[in-house]
Amino acid sequence: MKHLTLTTAALALMATGAMAQDLRIALQSDADILDPDQSRTFVGRIVYASLCDKLVDITPDLEIIPQLATEWTVADDGLSIDMTVREGVVFHDGTTFDAQAVADNITRSQTLEESRRKSELSSIESVDVTGDYTLTLNLTGPDATVMAQLADRAGMMMSPTAAAEAGVDFGLNPVCSGPFSFGERVAQDRIVLNKFDDYWNADAINFDTVTFLPIPDTTVRLANLQSGDIHILERLAPTDLAQAEADEGFNVVSAVSLGYQGITFNVGNGENGDDPFGSDPRLRQAFSYAMDREAINQVVFEGAYAPGNQSFPPTSPWYNADYPIEGRDVEKAKALLAEAGYPDGIDLVVQVPNTTIPLQLMQVVQSMAAEAGIRVEIVSKEFATLLSDQSAGDFYASQIGWSGRVDPDGNIHQFMTTDGGINDSGYSNPDVDEALNAARSQADMAARKAQYDAARAILSTDLPIVYLYHQSWITALDADIEGFTPYPDGMIRLEGVSLTE
Repeated sequence: MKHLTLTTAALALMATGAMAQDLRIALQSDADILDPDQSRTFVGRIVYASLCDKLVDITPDLEIIPQLATEWTVADDGLSIDMTVREGVVFHDGTTFDAQAVADNITRSQTLEESRRKSELSSIESVDVTGDYTLTLNLTGPDATVMAQLADRAGMMMSPTAAAEAGVDFGLNPVCSGPFSFGERVAQDRIVLNKFDDYWNADAINFDTVTFLPIPDTTVRLANLQSGDIHILERLAPTDLAQAEADEGFNVVSAVSLGYQGITFNVGNGENGDDPFGSDPRLRQAFSYAMDREAINQVVFEGAYAPGNQSFPPTSPWYNADYPIEGRDVEKAKALLAEAGYPDGIDLVVQVPNTTIPLQLMQVVQSMAAEAGIRVEIVSKEFATLLSDQSAGDFYASQIGWSGRVDPDGNIHQFMTTDGGINDSGYSNPDVDEALNAARSQADMAARKAQYDAARAILSTDLPIVYLYHQSWITALDADIEGFTPYPDGMIRLEGVSLTE
């Protein structure tokens, strides 16, 4: 019933009695630029999990563990971190990975004009290379978030040689040190990676190539899994969950997400932020009151997700219980519209990814908003285009989410602080900046939470983002896939994964 897709190289190997294996993974959308400093898509991070090793990684229980860094010690005063990095590692172009390579990567993340990692690494004042494989990160002040940042794109190591030569075009031919090297990319069609024989942990890798296929339509993705054309389907639609679980040819696994989904409003990112919804928080509040978050969860997601109204889910220790999820209040929404000067209603243009679930979500949102007098026009865009327009301020509101980070800072700071790396709304409030910056310097959890609570008190009124729900990562696998572990960050890690047919 199932089959492997064989590359030309695999056909050649068959003649010698060996068969190369190509693992084929269906993604919900196409990745953006494959440069860890410039990129921002969730699916791009899935590709990076095979392409670019990080300084540290996480366990399924969210413990930070070694990857390219083997040891680290935070100074008692919190102002420096001594780090030892792994020996015997090379980048895909043969460049040696060492402490100087780490320093070069951090410098690039902080200084490349197009880098989105600047705010994530802003507390690193300098890097002292103290030996071939030892270094010290000198901080501007205590920062509880640094190691968690280095477990994501800010910690992905690129070849300094390739990065210097390519500059801003690095993403066209990325060179990292992960288990697979870049092979080819055809936009909206495929990204192909090839096994890197000199990988430091090569014995844990069991595939010769891995091909990522952007397939926006959930029905088509599932059909491809049923036919054997793909082996892993990331983000199975909740509406397909029962069918997939009933099929003996599949295994279905899941992990609760660290992130959120919602509507980002343009409140200060260029001219479009001057429209009524961008200028008056009462309109954004009205939109939020028009939403029935539990109904959205049941109607769109078969009850598989969790309603939400903050950057942290209600189950998180960082959630502010003083601002619980309120029930829908259409009359309150209408009153706010009238108070803002729109008793007869108002129009709102919302851009949305051209994939099945977001479109279904927005149709429900559109219906709910209409009952309160908010006439939503849905503009469907390919995801990379949507992100580009959002970054440029070419939007009024955008249905988008965030996959989540281990440290709470990663779910809020860069979105809500003035000039934050992913603050597409253009939101700016000095009191929020103060609270979120202070949270970074607190090692004590209670002290940190007090700062996040202070920020939430303001954000619950300003609402640059109206949060709607928190999803679970549901992955469907060919039954012959073995060794796969789901992670709360939704990444697909291939160490120890195999295909037995």
